[in-house]
Amino acid sequence: MEFFSFWLSLFTHFILLNLTLAHLSNHENFLSCLSRRINDFTVEPRVIHTSEDPSFFSILNSSIQNPRFSVLEAPKPVSIITPVQATDVQSTIKCARLHDIHVRTRSGGHDYEGFSYIARTGPFVVIDMRNLRSITLDVDNRTGWVQTGATIGELYYEIGKLSKSLAFPAGLYPTVGVGGLFGGGGYGTLMRRYGLSADNVIDAHIVDSSGRFLDREGMGEDFFWAIRGGGGSSFCVVLAWKIRLVDVPTVVTVFDVTKTSEKEALRTINNWQYIADKVPDKLFIRAMLQRSNDTAVYASFPGLYLGPVSDLLTLMDEKFPELGLKIGDCREMSWIESVLWFIKGESMNTLTERKRTSRSFKGKDDFIQKPMPKSAIRELWKRAYAPEARLAKIILTPFGGRMSEIAENEIPFPHRGGNLYEIQYLAYWKEEEDKNKNDTEKYMRWVESLYDFMTPYVSKSPRGAYVNFRDVDLGMYNVGMNMKTKYEEGRIWGVKYFKNNFDRLVRVKTSVDPMDFFCDEQSIPVLKSVDVI
Repeated sequence: MEFFSFWLSLFTHFILLNLTLAHLSNHENFLSCLSRRINDFTVEPRVIHTSEDPSFFSILNSSIQNPRFSVLEAPKPVSIITPVQATDVQSTIKCARLHDIHVRTRSGGHDYEGFSYIARTGPFVVIDMRNLRSITLDVDNRTGWVQTGATIGELYYEIGKLSKSLAFPAGLYPTVGVGGLFGGGGYGTLMRRYGLSADNVIDAHIVDSSGRFLDREGMGEDFFWAIRGGGGSSFCVVLAWKIRLVDVPTVVTVFDVTKTSEKEALRTINNWQYIADKVPDKLFIRAMLQRSNDTAVYASFPGLYLGPVSDLLTLMDEKFPELGLKIGDCREMSWIESVLWFIKGESMNTLTERKRTSRSFKGKDDFIQKPMPKSAIRELWKRAYAPEARLAKIILTPFGGRMSEIAENEIPFPHRGGNLYEIQYLAYWKEEEDKNKNDTEKYMRWVESLYDFMTPYVSKSPRGAYVNFRDVDLGMYNVGMNMKTKYEEGRIWGVKYFKNNFDRLVRVKTSVDPMDFFCDEQSIPVLKSVDVI
């Protein structure tokens, strides 16, 4: 028996060694292939970065916006590619496919589970789009082209320079890359008026799994449909998006009301549930629960109204008097100034700063289709006092308005009419705590416990989730022995993200990327035949 065990161990090590050598050889061949295709000694050092380069880890870490994925044991790419032109992306895809190298694409690095810069299977390279970040706006036609490496802050900055009456519906955090945001949907303070970012994308330039450069006409309507809300990284590398700018008044009003009394806060949140999705679409009011210090929890109600303060106060007196909004809680300003107000930015230049966060986090989300009972709100308040919730946030984002008017299948993002609001549970902790996994597990458990508690009060069959708030707890592909097909596995979380749109996404994926080149732990799966579904 000992003799057999010895030879089995020896054989296993031999196989692993050969796999390692094969992977190293593949990577070397990939780099050689890419160097030949670039064929420019002045450009190559700006594009190809291996782990032996002094700049490798600074480039890798610069856009890791969830530091828990920058720990030593986290998987690292064998190289980082920072293309400076479309042909660099095309060459990378062609060489990676030829030499069996896995690819991840990073825009801003805000993926909740780090999928844009880590992979749990095999050697991989990261295509970091930081150099492809140009923004060209056409104010007269209310359109613009935005390269995937740009951040939403940079987009806002360019809009604000040119116009006080144009805007774009996207998120609050300026360092978020447009690539992932638009590819998954894109929430923001204008969503009730104009829908998601992806609802306002009208064309795109991509590189597909064969290395072809395509626009909307070239890729076809099904392909174009899939990348706007279906998670573009499952299908291609998006180089640039053509967007439709939207009209905003030259004067908007921002406000924030805080409730520190538990009784008053719970009553106000309860009332908010009944009106937030029903007020005119010019009004966006978010509700939040968080800690102000070690011993105090408070509720806040930040909002944006597309119009003057006088109209806002009249509307609030009619629709939401329980908030107690006063003129002193409000400020009139331009839309671009409101963007700065929400992030507490001091100047326009704040929007273009690319900062790396120092806080790790874990998030989950749900969709609420009927108001929670007061007892559930009280429990949320109570759980915000937990030691693990010192930096946590519970964020309630209102739907209704334009979000309810757009059909569930207009783009892959399906969470439309019938949803009152989306609720997100976020635990944050200091980056240095990631050094000890036991220190971070308590934060994970707090989020998981809150998510479990909310089960009776959220959407069902399926329990919905937003793909831009990615959550590996919903499931991942099993790389070991598994009786399920990849489609059966992917459907587990796929229907939560995309509901009835999941099967259409699978058909598109099978058509445009039949070899499953663009894949990750939760990507859209392929089928041997689309006739199966």
